[in-house]
Amino acid sequence: MKRFAPYLLILPGGLWLAIFLVVPMVFMASVSTQEGDVVNGFVQTFNLSIYGDVLSQYGTQFLRSAGYGLVATVVSIVLAYPMAYWIAFRGGSRKSTYLLLVLLPFFVSFVLRTVSWKFLLADNGLLLSPLKSLGLVPADFHVLQTTVAVIGGLVYNYLPFMILPIYVALERVDPRVVEAAQDLYAARRQAFTKVVLPLSLPGVFAGVLMTFVPMTADYVNAEILGGPANTMIGNIIQSRFLVNNDYPSAAALSFALMAAMLIGIFAYARALGTENVLEAAAR
Repeated sequence: MKRFAPYLLILPGGLWLAIFLVVPMVFMASVSTQEGDVVNGFVQTFNLSIYGDVLSQYGTQFLRSAGYGLVATVVSIVLAYPMAYWIAFRGGSRKSTYLLLVLLPFFVSFVLRTVSWKFLLADNGLLLSPLKSLGLVPADFHVLQTTVAVIGGLVYNYLPFMILPIYVALERVDPRVVEAAQDLYAARRQAFTKVVLPLSLPGVFAGVLMTFVPMTADYVNAEILGGPANTMIGNIIQSRFLVNNDYPSAAALSFALMAAMLIGIFAYARALGTENVLEAAAR
C-alpha cells in the first residue's frame, strides 16, 4: 500500500486537471478543425487550413498582445523588485502588513479594478481634470484609448503576481551571506549583483511566467481602457466566441496563442538558463 501512497496523493489533483483542463482542450482541438455554423451545426472536416487563415488575418493583434505583455512584464519587474526587496530586508515585524497591502486589490473584482482606472484616467476624471484646469496639460490631452492606458492597466492588475514570488525568493536569502560578501570588501552594489540578484532569479523567473502569460491573453484591460487601435488577441477570441459564434476560428486562435506562448516561455527559460535558476533556488 505504501508504494501507491504517492500516486493516491496526486490522484485528486490529477483527476481535476484531466477533467477540467485536458478534456476541454481535446474538445477545443476538435472544434478548431470543424466547419459550419450555429444554425446548421458544426461538422468535423479536419480543416487545418483555418490556422493559417486566422494567423494571417490577426497577425497584428498577436504581435500587439505579445508587445503589450512584454512591456508590461518589464515594467512590473522594475516596480516589483524594489518593493519586494524593501519588504524582505527592511519590512521587519510588519512584513505581513505590507504583504496584505500588496494583496489588498484582490479583495475587489478584476473588472471593477479596471473600471476604476477608467474613471481615474477619463478626460474629466480625478487625474486629468485638475491638470487641465491648471494648464499643465493641453485641453485635448487624453490617456484613455491609448497604449499607455492598456499597459498601465495590465501592470496594475498583475503587479502582485510579480511582487510575491520575488519576495519569497529574497526572503530565503540569508543575510549572513550578504554580510560575508561585505566582509570580503565587496561594495553594496557588488554584493547585490553577485549575491542577492542571482539568488533571487527563481522569483523573477516565476514572476515573469505568472504575469506575461495572463497579460498577453488578457482582453479586459484593452476592452475597458483601450480603443480600436489597442485590440488584443484576447478581444478577438472573446468576440469570435461570444458575439460571432464562430467557434472553430476562436478555438484555432486560442490554440495558436497557447502555442506561441509556450514557444516563448521555452525560449525564455533557455535564454535565462533554467539549470542556473534551479541551482540558485537550491542554495
